[in-house]
Amino acid sequence: QVQLAESGGGLVQAGGSLRLSCAASGRTSNAAVMGWFRQGPGKEREFVALIMWSSGNTFYANSVKGRFTISRDNAKNTVYLQMNSLQPEDTAVYYCAATRVLTTDPTNYSDWGQGTQVTVSS
Repeated sequence: QVQLAESGGGLVQAGGSLRLSCAASGRTSNAAVMGWFRQGPGKEREFVALIMWSSGNTFYANSVKGRFTISRDNAKNTVYLQMNSLQPEDTAVYYCAATRVLTTDPTNYSDWGQGTQVTVSS
């Protein structure tokens, strides 16, 4: 099992930026792929971005492409989500998650953090 802990959420005005962090511990060898997901009020959990630990290859949801950047620090076992040009529709609880397979389907992610709230005011 992989333990994940997110941090970095908060309140920001539209057009602002935030950087989320996700620290991984435990059986990190099981976490071939790290993903960020979000769940807004009254909405289903949706994919945001993913990164492969070994290669650093990334993939983004169309809604955040060009605004968000996912990265990782292998030495620190930490994944980041840099969020720029934030909009009110980005308001959600953001979760990081780990899986062994390359997928954007949240049901295929076995380990999840507790989530961090991001609120974007207009």
